[in-house]
Amino acid sequence: MVTIELTVNGRRYREAVEPRLLLSDFLRHTLGLTGTHVGCEHGVCGACTVHVDGRATRSCLVFAVQADGHRVQTVEGLAGTGELTDLQQAFRRHGALQCGFCTPGVLMAAEDLLSHGRDVTRRDIERLLAGQVCRCTGYEPIVDAIAEVAAKR
Repeated sequence: MVTIELTVNGRRYREAVEPRLLLSDFLRHTLGLTGTHVGCEHGVCGACTVHVDGRATRSCLVFAVQADGHRVQTVEGLAGTGELTDLQQAFRRHGALQCGFCTPGVLMAAEDLLSHGRDVTRRDIERLLAGQVCRCTGYEPIVDAIAEVAAKR
């Protein structure tokens, strides 16, 4: 066992973990933050996307010990005030979710894209979504929701 210290959604944790424990499993099973979904476990589907030190990261490709000393944000941490963010509200308005399995990862990836303070085009959004697997929406409502928020921010 290895003891790690990290901040998740603004809260400091100190936990003993197996060196081979994935960050996705640590978040879900150790901390009970089940919004981080695990799909492919190969970093392909994007369902496990979280932010590590403000950057979108596939948590199924990172060991929990690699997050030692870092800041992690999960989908549960997006709406820190308890109210939906502008992006979450846009997803609801546009029907950009159906089964919801991909939604947390897409939201986290989109927040990363939108956080860089530059103009975001529909092509940028389409490139982003090339790394996020969604089997329900056909992607167009997701693109529309992210584009709406990009235009307003």
